[in-house]
Amino acid sequence: MKTIKILILPMLLSCFLVLSSATDAGKETERIQKSAAVLRDFAKMKENIPTQLIQQAQGIIVIPHMINAGLAVGAKRGKGVAIVKLADGKWSNPVFVTFTGGSLGLQIGVQSVDLVLVFKHKAVLTKMENGDFTIGGDVSVAAGPVGRSSTASTDYKLEAEVYSYSRSKGLFAGLSINGSNISVDKSANANFYGSSATSHTIFADGTSKSAEVGELKASVAAL
Repeated sequence: MKTIKILILPMLLSCFLVLSSATDAGKETERIQKSAAVLRDFAKMKENIPTQLIQQAQGIIVIPHMINAGLAVGAKRGKGVAIVKLADGKWSNPVFVTFTGGSLGLQIGVQSVDLVLVFKHKAVLTKMENGDFTIGGDVSVAAGPVGRSSTASTDYKLEAEVYSYSRSKGLFAGLSINGSNISVDKSANANFYGSSATSHTIFADGTSKSAEVGELKASVAAL
């Protein structure tokens, strides 16, 4: 009886670890799928991201279903992916990132917002390794040229470092992200790529890790 228990326990533990790993990896796969869906939805909209900007873009971050909440003091929180354009014009594998921000002012309510950030240069992304950077601090940001609200500082000459596009309930909506922080989601990257993966090695690889990653890249191309 003891021998059976000794044999069964390691087997159960092994199965638990495998199932846990699969579940964890599933979360990352779902994040990639949601990010691809956001890009496809943006491409279908009448006022989408200008082709000229996408052609010049060296990096893109997608934060699907970001929570934007406020009661006097606002807070933004979401998880998404970042990809960069490689030397051959192809897009890299996605690095998992976390978006955190806040704001002050008279505001109330909670809404889900899809956020897309278009980077004119990829250095800020490729150099962050397992660290982070601040939008509006480390890099300048402007609202993307699609007819924003009058409070948005739109740069139609495409001279900013980062362009922000946000969508709520199927419509483009103004959203202030100055002072927000973007950090590498190290646990998500380890779950999906393995413990030795870093943002640098992931960004350097243009071979799609999975069908979902290929779908994400195709969604960027569709823009």
